[in-house]
Amino acid sequence: MLIGVNRSPFTRRVAITLRAYGIPYEQLPISGFNDRAEVRASNPLGRIPALVLDDGDVLVDSSAIVDHLDETFGRDRALTPAAGSDRRAVLKVAAIMMGACDKGLQAAYERNHHPPEKQHQPWFDDCVAQMTNALAAVDVMIVPDTPYLLLGRLTQADVTAFVAERLARGVGIDTDKAMPRLRALTRKIADESPFRTTEP
Repeated sequence: MLIGVNRSPFTRRVAITLRAYGIPYEQLPISGFNDRAEVRASNPLGRIPALVLDDGDVLVDSSAIVDHLDETFGRDRALTPAAGSDRRAVLKVAAIMMGACDKGLQAAYERNHHPPEKQHQPWFDDCVAQMTNALAAVDVMIVPDTPYLLLGRLTQADVTAFVAERLARGVGIDTDKAMPRLRALTRKIADESPFRTTEP
């Protein structure tokens, strides 16, 4: 059981991974804002996502959940390679993109959850700048007209880049102009089943 809404880049990252591995699951689409008490029943932090395993154990934090899915279901096709330079390359992109998501969400919270008179524009601008820089750093890694970001196959680099780029557009970053290779990549993989079927 996946707990969380796919509007969250962290929840959608897990949903895409589950779909990529062909793992059947149910989803309880609750929000860390609107349903915090219900979320806390699975995660004491009141944050999404959480993944309830068949034995009742509950995993929290998208990186920990994805690590479990890679170990249990990925094996030789793991979205994060098991070792070596390939693993480091994928983890580097995933870390940058998850950091970008953190900054994008902070910007969105500032804009959407504070009354206008209490919004701090310099903080919003700084969060957007950090997100923009992170996405631009990954944009230059992309070889144009290649199907995926790294290794010639779908990895967590693609998954995290996809959810971060989508959030970036949501906070007003023009990714078509600012990071066109990343935008072209995410537009292309959006048609693949794990991405298409997890659309919020």
